[in-house]
Amino acid sequence: MVWDDTFFSRNAVEVASDLIGAELTVSGAGGIIVETEAYLRDDAASHSFGGTTERNRAMFGPSAHAYVYLSYGLHWCLNFVCLPGSAVLIRAIEPKWGLEAMRERRGVSRDRLLCSGPGRVGQALAITREQNGLPLRQEPFRLRVPESRPEISAGLRIGISKAVEQPWRFGLANSTFLSRKF
Repeated sequence: MVWDDTFFSRNAVEVASDLIGAELTVSGAGGIIVETEAYLRDDAASHSFGGTTERNRAMFGPSAHAYVYLSYGLHWCLNFVCLPGSAVLIRAIEPKWGLEAMRERRGVSRDRLLCSGPGRVGQALAITREQNGLPLRQEPFRLRVPESRPEISAGLRIGISKAVEQPWRFGLANSTFLSRKF
């Protein structure tokens, strides 16, 4: 389904859920989004919680843009900006397009290991700081939201130490490509 910028000008929790089943490619490589997490401006686990910094500036920019950050100094993570100070982390995708390029970037052959986790997604899609702040409506991104809502699981976010009680992690029910089962 074609989307406009208003799709992202909403609460990140709603957007995170609505992105499950969306088709995402970056420079032709990608697949179906099967897992996301939402982060809000007043959320203690969000990079935006303390206000604007050089690192999180894209989170306070326009919606429907990428927010990319380096996690633990190792992995580039891809997020989609929603309302100012909020974003959706792309945690896992089911790889469909550009498989050979993703296998080469990741150094693995099993499709299950290509994009099951935000760091793996970043590596498989060749995400770098260069995409930070870019609009999702233009190359290298291609995003198509699902026309019908798939069955979705929800649960607690993963890998955080603050605001752990928020059930803002969403996934495609029974997908074998999730970073972790619900």
